[in-house]
Amino acid sequence: MADPYVPQDFESTWQQRWLDDGLYEIDNDDPRPSFYVLSMYPYPSGPAHIGHVRNYTFGDLLVRFRTMNGDGVLSPIGFDSFGLPAENAALKSGTHPREHTDANIETLSASLKRIGAVYDWRRMVKSHDPEYMRWTQWIFIKFYEAGLVFQQESPVNWCPGCQTVLANEQVIDGLCERSDDPVERRNMVQWFYKITDYAQELLDDLDALDWPERVKIMQRNWIGRSEGAEFGLPVADASGNARTDVDPVMVYTTRPDTSFGMTFAVMSPEHPRVAELTAPEQADAVAAFVAAVAGRSE
Repeated sequence: MADPYVPQDFESTWQQRWLDDGLYEIDNDDPRPSFYVLSMYPYPSGPAHIGHVRNYTFGDLLVRFRTMNGDGVLSPIGFDSFGLPAENAALKSGTHPREHTDANIETLSASLKRIGAVYDWRRMVKSHDPEYMRWTQWIFIKFYEAGLVFQQESPVNWCPGCQTVLANEQVIDGLCERSDDPVERRNMVQWFYKITDYAQELLDDLDALDWPERVKIMQRNWIGRSEGAEFGLPVADASGNARTDVDPVMVYTTRPDTSFGMTFAVMSPEHPRVAELTAPEQADAVAAFVAAVAGRSE
């Protein structure tokens, strides 16, 4: 009878051997053909779960395949460890955010090593490390000096309990996913990057990539470039006549040819001119509607 397959009996020996030999450590002057594999850095929430195993197995397969084909593969590891999740977890546990986060990184690192994922651990980065943050600050300053960042008011999801802005994915049924506080929609001044200045260049370069077409479509949709026309709609008085004392409402459409059939336009409740254009007798009803939809995500 064949001996039973018990990977725990031998995996740890070889995993330690790979670490001791630096099998997947790559120096900058490595003579082999260069290949770079970057798996999305995880948030260190604790031990690896099935999502970690799935994601990092894919990257691990590619690293091993290219290494066995003679490439010098740079595969770094890092942790998306800075921000609100770490602060909230520290508040619940009563520990300093750095202590809590560093402990979780140790736990998750051990899990990744245990499943056999291979990285150049010398190149580990942690986004809560001041040595890492200084470079994010440096690149922001460079963008600012080049005129590629700007500030403007924009609607955001605001959690009054956490006192922070939330992504749409962090709003569950109108509530903050962490504190369960009702989320408000409010306008706040935000920083933006002028990514749209490079939209056409990004779209053109996608055609040259040897990527699956479905991935290219996802990228094109994410870039979101569209062609259309912007024009002004006159504001009508109670009799339906265009008012000359009020600026037109500017609208954008990708189908300007259909504008001749328009009978009305709908204004977002977050639009800065809502209060200005609301009839006095409808002010209370409009204010109630704006408040009612303030907790909804887009």
